[in-house]
Amino acid sequence: MTALTSPVRESAPQVLDRCRELVRPRLREAVERLHPWVAEMAAYSFGWCEVGGAPADAPGGKGVRQALAVLGAEASGADGAAGVPAAVAVELVHAFSLLHDDIMDGDATRRRRPAVWRAYGTGPAVLAGDALFALAVETLAAAPEGPGAVRLLSSALADLVRGQAEDLLFTTRPWTGPDRVTPREYRAMAEGKTGALLGCAVALGATLGGAPRETVDALDRAGRHLGVAFQLVDDVLGIWGDPAVTGKPVGGDLRERKKTFPVLAALGSPAARQLPALLGSAEHAEEAAALIEAAGGRAAALAEARSRTVAARRLLGTAPLAAGAAGELSRLLDHLVGRAL
Repeated sequence: MTALTSPVRESAPQVLDRCRELVRPRLREAVERLHPWVAEMAAYSFGWCEVGGAPADAPGGKGVRQALAVLGAEASGADGAAGVPAAVAVELVHAFSLLHDDIMDGDATRRRRPAVWRAYGTGPAVLAGDALFALAVETLAAAPEGPGAVRLLSSALADLVRGQAEDLLFTTRPWTGPDRVTPREYRAMAEGKTGALLGCAVALGATLGGAPRETVDALDRAGRHLGVAFQLVDDVLGIWGDPAVTGKPVGGDLRERKKTFPVLAALGSPAARQLPALLGSAEHAEEAAALIEAAGGRAAALAEARSRTVAARRLLGTAPLAAGAAGELSRLLDHLVGRAL
């Protein structure tokens, strides 16, 4: 089985760029089918225009999900173009989830610009998110193997919503005591909220590339492990990351009292008895971060991310994948998780 890819060994950033260039024209074509006002909001969310429609070249996302869809097709021995409908669909679903997440979380900015709901209003942003979701389903349904692909997407979306619901409910629960959020619950939430769509992306690409069910399932599980590792690394960067790289203020997650994995892991240590009193206080964010690290929270999050990376790589190693694409998937995994390791 040989994937129809360039024989040149690509770095992870090169893989992301190549897949982005392959997918972007089809993604733009899909967005242009929307109502003009809704299409403008969608284009704004992707960084293609300003409010009012003037062209822009604002920072977009990393393109991880679309790259996974293309590589999923290539890993099955098909040309990467076979995975483009899957890549467009998961990119649209990801954009839809971000529009709604920003409203639910009250986040006023996204990628250093006003979030869509702040730029256009809450109602219009909800409408744009709904339109992106519908467009994703339409795009996927029209592809070869469309019915099976839509079922995969629907299952992943159910897991995503479940994870998002748990994440919202976490904010209502105490830091300590019998009703506290446990690291085990956090892992399950992260697999749904972040892992489900990553696993779905690579599985959809493999499905459209003609891979057998066993291979599709293995890639889905690998993507879910990657999603948890990706979320854990984001948690670490949300506390100790460089603002110039992350776009977030130092200790921003602590000031917002987010129940991230490093905090939850640290709270299980006797060394963190004073931590609940410090959380959420802007003037004590640095002190809280130091206490979390001393109590082992940062080390626990990174260890869990490494464990998930090993699990994902093991699945990639056991599935019958085209060698070139399998190597690119492995390098992409290292690149995404290695940001904080």
